[in-house]
Amino acid sequence: MGIFKAYDVRGKCPGEIDEAFATRLGRAYADFLGNAGTVGVGYDMRESSPGLAAALRAGLHAGGVDTLCIGMCTSPTLYYLVGKRGLSGGVMVTASHNPPSDNGFKICREQVIPVGSQSGLDEIQAKVEGPQPAPVAKPGSGSETNVLEEYLDHVTRLAGPVGGLKVAFDCGNGVAGPTLNALLARWPELEAVVLYDEPDGSFPNHPANPLVLQNLVDLQAAVKQHGCDLGVAFDGDGDRCVFVDDQGEVVLSDLITAFMAGPVLDQEPGAAIVYDLCSSQVVREEIVAHGGVPVEERVGHSFIKATMRAKNAPFAGENSGHYYFRDHWFADSALVATGKLLGLVSADGRPFSAQIAPLRRTFRSGERNFEVPDKDASLEQLVAAFSGAEVSRLDGVTIRTPNFWFNARKSNTEPLLRVNAESGSAEGLETGFAQITDLLGTPVAH
Repeated sequence: MGIFKAYDVRGKCPGEIDEAFATRLGRAYADFLGNAGTVGVGYDMRESSPGLAAALRAGLHAGGVDTLCIGMCTSPTLYYLVGKRGLSGGVMVTASHNPPSDNGFKICREQVIPVGSQSGLDEIQAKVEGPQPAPVAKPGSGSETNVLEEYLDHVTRLAGPVGGLKVAFDCGNGVAGPTLNALLARWPELEAVVLYDEPDGSFPNHPANPLVLQNLVDLQAAVKQHGCDLGVAFDGDGDRCVFVDDQGEVVLSDLITAFMAGPVLDQEPGAAIVYDLCSSQVVREEIVAHGGVPVEERVGHSFIKATMRAKNAPFAGENSGHYYFRDHWFADSALVATGKLLGLVSADGRPFSAQIAPLRRTFRSGERNFEVPDKDASLEQLVAAFSGAEVSRLDGVTIRTPNFWFNARKSNTEPLLRVNAESGSAEGLETGFAQITDLLGTPVAH
């Protein structure tokens, strides 16, 4: 796939991405936008990010587009800038949780609509790789601004009261740290234990990927050591978060979606709630129980956001720790999600583990990878093996029997099938998963 991925641009820096590439990308995006308008620019804490951002802006200017830069920030802060100021688009220079040697670019259009491989990134790639056009007659100009305080106004307004909890935070040395600390000054009722809030693109403590359990060990220890009500871990660019309960146990992201859906639907009865198709059946059950419309969608933020817009859904969640809000331009914000969750946990009064316990009612495989020579043929073998079951082909195949269901979907980049399975009983999961391994073999570690 090269450095142009499904949802963004990412690669080795230097090597695959350098300042010359950033300038070409900026010019290509300017041409994509019709050589007019204003683009917001922000960047993460990686050593190469400020230089790449400056080079990107030079390319945008050469293409007749003005830029408004907010410096080092979280991705959701940039989304706020683009949405609130009505800009033509935005570019965040980040590789999120990727290794320090990587960097990249997340691109959005007006109203924070994502630019991905099926929504403009292919066209931008062709322009980057094609003949370089001459500068336009009237180049764009650049300016700087700071929107942190008004973004925090926005977060606190959406989150509502958070209550007097004791909370541990692990910022993973990403860009969330300074924004979180500024937010905590507005939440004096919270008692906070903050880890690794100094942005450092070398990730000296652990990678800023909260989906990897090993990266949550320090947070779990802090929750137990300090007697916290819960813990929150952020990723490198501050758009994803993962929660642990008062016992230090990880709360799976789809259960957070289920937990937050009820109060959303209490405020907006009958609304649609969007979630990815690898989510637990508990998500659907909770949405239905609260009178909402469950809407299953393919994995990936561009699919989730498009469906949210089409359904005017107030909230969506993904297993990857992305939580999306209609009032945040249908985009994700880890801090909005955190604030809303803290308010819910505080208002209930019971330990978070007790509140979440009723949702922990199924048995799950987690995502397991199978190496197969022919991904399409393997999917059809699975359908044949579970003949008589309900089958959906929204993304790969989702197969449902009375006491077991699973989704198997193709990896975009490797000869792998990714399988997520679930049952209401341990025996049901074991029996059903054994049928899968009989066909696909033993799961691999990557």
